[in-house]
Amino acid sequence: MPSKSSSHDSSFGPSKLWLAAGFVLAGIGTVLLGPILPILLHQWQLTDAQGGVLISAKFLGAFLGGITVLPRLRLAILIGCALCCCGFGAFALSHSLAPAAIALFFGGLGLGQLIASTNILVGRRFRSYTGSALASLNAFWSLGAVLTVALAAALLPRFGMSSPILSFAALFLIVGLGGLLNTTHSNSQDTTTTASTPAALPRLILLKFALFLFLYGGLETCLANWLTTYTLRFSDAHFLGSQSALILLWIALTAGRALSAAILRWMRESTLQRLGLACAAALIVALCFTGNTARISVICILLGLSLAPFFPSTFALLIRNNPSAREAGAILAVSGLGAALFPWMMGIISTHTGSLRNAMAVPFALALALLFLSFWHISSEAAPSLQPTA
Repeated sequence: MPSKSSSHDSSFGPSKLWLAAGFVLAGIGTVLLGPILPILLHQWQLTDAQGGVLISAKFLGAFLGGITVLPRLRLAILIGCALCCCGFGAFALSHSLAPAAIALFFGGLGLGQLIASTNILVGRRFRSYTGSALASLNAFWSLGAVLTVALAAALLPRFGMSSPILSFAALFLIVGLGGLLNTTHSNSQDTTTTASTPAALPRLILLKFALFLFLYGGLETCLANWLTTYTLRFSDAHFLGSQSALILLWIALTAGRALSAAILRWMRESTLQRLGLACAAALIVALCFTGNTARISVICILLGLSLAPFFPSTFALLIRNNPSAREAGAILAVSGLGAALFPWMMGIISTHTGSLRNAMAVPFALALALLFLSFWHISSEAAPSLQPTA
């Protein structure tokens, strides 16, 4: 049993094993709609705009989950797992747009609590190599995304959607209880243990990081949720073949985040951010001008590698400013708001112009906006800890 004092440690919570397991499930839940969206559009006779409503419902829930993250991170993780279990379980039993959207909202609410609290917890445990630690953690999230696509391709044709998604929902409850029973806190010098409340961050810092994650949440979710449908429509691939583009994207993101954990030990976070964003913008343009399945697959691999460092490097810069749990959770939650807005916008553009290819202008614009935003310099007087170390 941990000591009484450890229960107030800002790093106190589930052990590494359960944090990693929870993030694998969070990755599955976050990208779940991507592989199954073409099936839902067909079976429920939905337009692209209505498909975007499902995506928005889940990420609006994630936004609210993030902004309401509890200061007791151990409890926030447990509540997040319980909400995910209920929300995705209800989604598995849904057969139309309205109940599915409501169920996904509650599933997203749980994801917001789980993802925000876990990132904050890990950021506080590993102060010296925050970017590296967060890159390692988010590699498990990306692993979950890879498993989503692989399992969808393997299980949906044989078992349908309900049974696999119900089983997935039950796993959240197992992980939540396991993390509750197996807790730890860091005794290393990397962790700053303090009972005092962190000072409120300057508004410019909060604004910059909120914009970063708002735009990036939209960028990654646009690609993750529409890429399978895009490949199915604009290449010679059948359903299983169209899944290959998405799975390659997530494999590259997983490998890229694992690689980023090493690179971020010697490269500035801001430098790696800019390189990745510039490459991503160029690759999205290339994606719009190819209809060959093999070329789309290569582009998806390069896109995954380009986007991989962005989130861990950005959140590492934020954690160095010592935000409160509520501030960090709110900034993470804004990512869910972007994820709710921009994929829905893609669906609207696709429906009204008659082409999902035209809607790819949305992720391209997001990549460019992020690149320009990365050059926004906040003076050291206003934010002395914002500048990353080499």
